[in-house]
Amino acid sequence: MVPIRDGERFIADALTSLARNRRDDFEFIVVNDGSVDATGAIIDDFIGELPGLVVVRNPAPLGLADARNTGLSIATGRYVTYMDGDDWLAPGYLARLVEVIDGLGCDFVRVDHVQAEGRKRVVHRAPQARRGVVLDPREAILPAGVRTMVDYPYAWAGVYRRSLGDLLHFPGSLHTAEDRPWIWRLHREAATFAVASLAGVFYRRMVPGSLTQVGDERQLHFFDAFELVFKDLEPEFLPKATRNFCALLAHHLEIGDRLTPELRARFGERGAQMVRALPPELVTDSVSRMSVERAAVLRALVPDLPPSPHVRVRRDREES
Repeated sequence: MVPIRDGERFIADALTSLARNRRDDFEFIVVNDGSVDATGAIIDDFIGELPGLVVVRNPAPLGLADARNTGLSIATGRYVTYMDGDDWLAPGYLARLVEVIDGLGCDFVRVDHVQAEGRKRVVHRAPQARRGVVLDPREAILPAGVRTMVDYPYAWAGVYRRSLGDLLHFPGSLHTAEDRPWIWRLHREAATFAVASLAGVFYRRMVPGSLTQVGDERQLHFFDAFELVFKDLEPEFLPKATRNFCALLAHHLEIGDRLTPELRARFGERGAQMVRALPPELVTDSVSRMSVERAAVLRALVPDLPPSPHVRVRRDREES
């Protein structure tokens, strides 16, 4: 499934890569989410060239989460996977993905991916070291002190049984960070999963206009996303979610220059409010494990944080 909005620069590459993955029993759902550029015309050019192509056109943009949900609502296959409209797949990747989940028989499979920036290619591995074996998704959330599968939220880096139903739906109220509560819920409620050493998704980084690069009000949805993560969260997972949130909040504050002064102030106010609502001992522990620079950023935001017993010199690698 491919949600796309105003992606005329890259959509042809994306659809060409799907054509190199086609199979008689595959369907390719493209959700044109209110594009006003040539995206729609380019997609139409592929209708005769890509068997199984289904095109949905939203007259007005709904956002990535609801665009994905729209595609899910019309999907008919046994499995579903995703691709962003500015990314592409290696030839034969989808068949191998289906072969893996068929062989393992689990609810979902996560995979590695290739980050593409200009001509540079870097393989990013899913955090789970055990590969090709069926595991309990809840056990892959912890430990709190290291990077785990909930720190690898990319929906397009995996394949999922459509029988998971509502677990596959994204919070439609969110226009960014929608994958955070999605991955937490998936790991808390699904029965089985696995990780495969397969890297066939090419993720195009630093694309102008992508949500990771845009500094408008949608960035405030980061807080809405984590409110959903924390809602009804089991106590055993609270230290992990707190560390996850604090690390990402510090990262967003470090790149706060992309926001207008007014929006940056609102972002800081919301961040301070959420930090103060968390158990102080968990926040203190999270800050103590950050680099000196990141700890200083959070302490500037919330000056009344208790002092940390120690501070790591190494940068916190927990999802930045």
